[in-house]
Amino acid sequence: MTKNVIKKTFVFSLLIVAFMATDIQNLMAQKELPPLIERELFFGDPKIAGAQISPNGEYISFLKPYKGVRNIYVKKRGEPFEEAKPVTADDRPVSGYFWSQDSKYLLYVQDKGGNENFHVYAVDPSAEPKEKTGVPPARDLTPMEGIRAQIYSVPENTPDKILVGLNKRDASYHDVYEITISSGERDMLFENTQKLSGYTFDLEGNLRLASRQTEDGGTEILRYEQDTFKRIYKCGFEETIYTVRFHKNNEKVYFVTNKGEDANLTRLTLMDPKTGETSLVEKDPEDEVDFGGAFFNEQTETLMATIYNGDRQRVYPKSRKMEQMLSFLKEELPEGELSFRSMTEDMRYALVGVSRDVDPGSVYLYDTKKQTVELLYNSRPELNHEHLAHMKAVRYTARDGKEIPAYLTLPRGVEHKNLPAILLIHGGPWSRDTWGYDGYAQFLANRGYVVLQPNFRGSTGYGKKFLNAGNKEWGTGIMQHDISDGVKYLIDKGYADPDKIGIFGGSYGGYATLAGLTFTPELYDAGVSYVGPSNLLTLLNSLPPYWAPVKKMFYKRVGNPNTPEGKKQLKKQSPLFHADNIDDPLLVIQGANDPRVKKQESDQIVVAARENNVDVKYLVAENEGHGFRQQDNRLVVAAAMEKFFAGHLGGRYQHTVKDKIQKRWNELKVDISKVTMPDTTGVAKKQEEAFPDLDSGKIKPFTAQFAQTIKAGNRQIDVGVTRKVQSSRINNKDVWLITNKSQSPMGTTVDSFYIDKQTLLPVKRVVNQSQMDVTLEFLPDKITGSMQVRGRTQNINIESDKKVLGIPEVTGRAMDFSENFEASFNMLNLMKQSLQPFSMKVSGTEKVEVPAGQFDCYKINLDSSEGGTPEQTLFFTMKEPHRLVKAINELPASMGGVTVVSELKEME
Repeated sequence: MTKNVIKKTFVFSLLIVAFMATDIQNLMAQKELPPLIERELFFGDPKIAGAQISPNGEYISFLKPYKGVRNIYVKKRGEPFEEAKPVTADDRPVSGYFWSQDSKYLLYVQDKGGNENFHVYAVDPSAEPKEKTGVPPARDLTPMEGIRAQIYSVPENTPDKILVGLNKRDASYHDVYEITISSGERDMLFENTQKLSGYTFDLEGNLRLASRQTEDGGTEILRYEQDTFKRIYKCGFEETIYTVRFHKNNEKVYFVTNKGEDANLTRLTLMDPKTGETSLVEKDPEDEVDFGGAFFNEQTETLMATIYNGDRQRVYPKSRKMEQMLSFLKEELPEGELSFRSMTEDMRYALVGVSRDVDPGSVYLYDTKKQTVELLYNSRPELNHEHLAHMKAVRYTARDGKEIPAYLTLPRGVEHKNLPAILLIHGGPWSRDTWGYDGYAQFLANRGYVVLQPNFRGSTGYGKKFLNAGNKEWGTGIMQHDISDGVKYLIDKGYADPDKIGIFGGSYGGYATLAGLTFTPELYDAGVSYVGPSNLLTLLNSLPPYWAPVKKMFYKRVGNPNTPEGKKQLKKQSPLFHADNIDDPLLVIQGANDPRVKKQESDQIVVAARENNVDVKYLVAENEGHGFRQQDNRLVVAAAMEKFFAGHLGGRYQHTVKDKIQKRWNELKVDISKVTMPDTTGVAKKQEEAFPDLDSGKIKPFTAQFAQTIKAGNRQIDVGVTRKVQSSRINNKDVWLITNKSQSPMGTTVDSFYIDKQTLLPVKRVVNQSQMDVTLEFLPDKITGSMQVRGRTQNINIESDKKVLGIPEVTGRAMDFSENFEASFNMLNLMKQSLQPFSMKVSGTEKVEVPAGQFDCYKINLDSSEGGTPEQTLFFTMKEPHRLVKAINELPASMGGVTVVSELKEME
């Protein structure tokens, strides 16, 4: 063998050895990875969670699956958990609950399918279980359709009563009711006609203070006295103010604020409501973060500790007793963040939680008299903390030099170099991530990803300057830049492979995901949007009505969709209008009943991304809202996400899926080729059209009587018309049912029109006349139904993705009329079986006299350029709520030249 051959053979052998060494190193590194943890251990219901001790100390309650759904259990304090008995059997998971002050009842809130219309329920744990459910009966204390209940106060001196807010009278504002738990009796204590956003009750349950949004989006605190309100404190929208509770003397009140040029971080203060004078109680001793919370003695009502969340939680005792308690607990319990979950009225027993980044938490029973602690339970005992990854606080520098706080979780057992990475973006956006156990961060790190959770500007907790830096900076501004600069940080540190970067988040985090894939597609290789909005214009125009008290704050912090400048800005920052930039795979997850981020937000971005020929996956849960609560749905999300990211970023994933979860996964999958939306790829154009802005909060239940005159030549017919608007529900959707009933010599006609409570768009219409019956269903892409005239049936099928307005005589109440008002929209022409464009314009103002009285009105002309329909003139009151007091319909000669005049007789 020649030297050259030997040399080449030797070199070739070295190369083989080198490749073998690399493979061996990779195998060794692979072996060092922790085991692939089953997704059920992260996202299945915990074995036990949410424990509370009754105020009298006799019982411990907790959450645990019952018949496959998370419900409430109760046991005696000294009994083992195996002896506990279920006391609720809801088919939707119970997320939280509390004891009544006398320890007789458990109270909790529950909605339907994620619609966030919460009702308050009470259950007596000592009552006999029902044979059908196996648990005591739960009573709905707020049994009204279409309302959202808010619990304000649970006074100690009246343990059988709670103070609750109900928006029954006005969907936008909550009145205060006193509800007797034992009987369910409700008494209205206060009618909120002042557009108040919140209430503060003293230690005896008396209404003492209220809060309200000011015209400039700020907040004012009002003193309530003898049925009147007096402002005692005010701050701008850039500042923070909220009450905590009343002082032990029941005269002064603790509240948190950062008002003033000298105050950046919020601090705890004490105010005298009589004078408005304030005094500082405490601000962050390290001058680092906002005030985080306070802990009070249940027996003496004194302040025991203050809490701050910096990189880690910091607790400052405010009494000798608290110092002793904390010192004892830190010695006896494992390392981690302490929290007092629940305490008895006499302070004898406390349930204390301990958790940390690699431990979702354990709960202990602390006997403050005997100074003993007893482990009650680990929330996820099968989740081995030795296989989880540590989270650490980091800082990185944004492009403008600002330091951005964040949390970094690096996969365990591998070299932290050139790994796939995922930006995990928090929701809100006016919230923040904190140090501790995070199920998604741990799940993704176990799959091999570097996880960065940035607290971008616009996040709370770091002072008003940091928060306000994010105002109107969504998508194309500072908020998204801070996230993008987080990607750069991971790459510069060598942690992340720049070709394997993903982004994932829920709510605002979902929006940030879509913005990342739209405005900076070069940074990312895949994204998962979980209930994320894609169009800020439609988002802000479809806020739930009960958000009306804080709507101005949204306009200040996000943008105003009702001004030309605001529309331009919001359109620029909406991923939907720039979706042709998306070239990365996208997984979209949506709850069908989400009242905040409507399903159309996800539908429209799925269609837009589909047109780019990118890999798009879509999951929709018909029984969920803004985030998933059902266990099977959560497990589907986890399985879909890990498989999606593994396919595009190269991480690990669990291949096995239980049959039950696979079945549910198949049910949630949406065929994206069949996804449609009202305005598909023409969204930008549609947004520029003058479809009227509809404020759903302005529609209220009412009954009105009209005198109607029909004239044709010399003939005249007088007709009585009753119009009634009431809450209803159809196809699991909250709707307004608008019924027009008319009596004439020709018989009775009943026209029932159902419109969506949030969007005010048509859902269904049913017309019953003596010789005609019509039934219509309004779907996103078509209108279907049938019309039966004199025994002959004609099917109706009108395919169109155009937005339709129904019954403007009622929906006009939701419009923002002014002397310059103009709008255009489509309405159904039933005779032509087609949609027809209409224009609506205020042509002036008039004083109109009708049987119900004299009114100053806007005169509004409604007509179609295509003709063939009556020319309508509507007279709405100038004063809000805009009420229709008169309507004139004039048919052209080709249609008989009939004139119909309707005049308001009375209104309830």
